[in-house]
Amino acid sequence: MDELLTQQVAYYQARAGEYDEWWLRRGRYALPADLDRRWFEDVAEAEAALREFAPRGRVLELACGTGLWTQHLVGYADRVTAVDASSEMIELNRTRLAGAPVDYVVADVFEWRPPAAEYDVVLFSYWLSHVPDDRLDAFWSTVRTALRPDGRVFLVDSTPHPSWGGQRISSRTERRELNDGRTFNIFKRYWTASELQTDLRARGWQATARETTNEMMLVAAASV
Repeated sequence: MDELLTQQVAYYQARAGEYDEWWLRRGRYALPADLDRRWFEDVAEAEAALREFAPRGRVLELACGTGLWTQHLVGYADRVTAVDASSEMIELNRTRLAGAPVDYVVADVFEWRPPAAEYDVVLFSYWLSHVPDDRLDAFWSTVRTALRPDGRVFLVDSTPHPSWGGQRISSRTERRELNDGRTFNIFKRYWTASELQTDLRARGWQATARETTNEMMLVAAASV
């Protein structure tokens, strides 16, 4: 598992420059017209859910990537702390959000320890599916530690019905290919809404989880 997670970090470091192509469905990530329409409908639905959630105060974004969600957070939050293991992702995020109230931290999310009770909201997108089963307890403990007593969580992720994915190697491993042909193996677990909601409630969170209309995205919110 350690080797798999090392590859996972290397993959996202190498993928930084093309990550937005996937989100925007450009180049080899382009979809047939109907799937493209459904994808962007679900993007809009997830963004609307974030607006309704209204992540105000101090916000911690884990695995912040190129800033696709950070750019929304700065419209609500007083200040954002954005953490990612990839300095390449961080630099793209910093460029996108130039001048915004964002503090950047280059760190492995599995190893980084946030200050206790510092944040009103923790957000992460397309990250929980990369957390191995045996690290879930520690991960959610870190999230809880970071939050103030009335803190909240918002997340977006894949469903078991992705519009694009890598080659499945096992139930928890995918092989991903970059534009230049390089391949990496990563951990990838596809949660269903009911599985995630049950898991979070068992951990003591007041949580709701649902799939978007076209079942391409998973959206969940929870409070301590």
